[in-house]
Amino acid sequence: MNALFLRLDGISDLLAKISMAMVVMLVSSILYEVVSRYVFGAPTLWSFDISYMLNGALFLLASGYSLKVEAHVRIDFLSARLALRYQQLINLFFYFFMIGPSFFFLSYVAGEKAISAWVTGEVESVSPWSPLVWPFYGAIAIGLMVFTLQVYIDGIRYLQGDKTPGESVTKDEMSHD
Repeated sequence: MNALFLRLDGISDLLAKISMAMVVMLVSSILYEVVSRYVFGAPTLWSFDISYMLNGALFLLASGYSLKVEAHVRIDFLSARLALRYQQLINLFFYFFMIGPSFFFLSYVAGEKAISAWVTGEVESVSPWSPLVWPFYGAIAIGLMVFTLQVYIDGIRYLQGDKTPGESVTKDEMSHD
């Protein structure tokens, strides 16, 4: 089962790498806009749309990786005082019965929205550029789906006692399980 989890973790790793590339694209598009606007006096129509789409997409695409390596904010001032096994069971409960189902529903809604936008050819209605929005909605849906998958993988790791709440785990450490 750990081999399967490591393969599924690989999806989170891949999306994190894609997100890193998207950061470069985001910075490049903003720099292009600044130079175009202030040096040449010719602002772009697309810069704002690209900025919010890339930022929103990279944030969600990297969310599964963030959960995997415990890079998210954790408020555990009460549970940290409990024995490790109780901490793991509390995390298991929240992951399986609260966070997982909530994000499964959000993933479903986002997937439906992405498919609808693709089928209808929906464009950004308040933008003078009017880009197609299905790639953005699709990235949101994929990010949410992978995050949800990572929630359940980590929940099973808590159940098995393989994961400690708040402990950052690197890819190399996980492959030695």
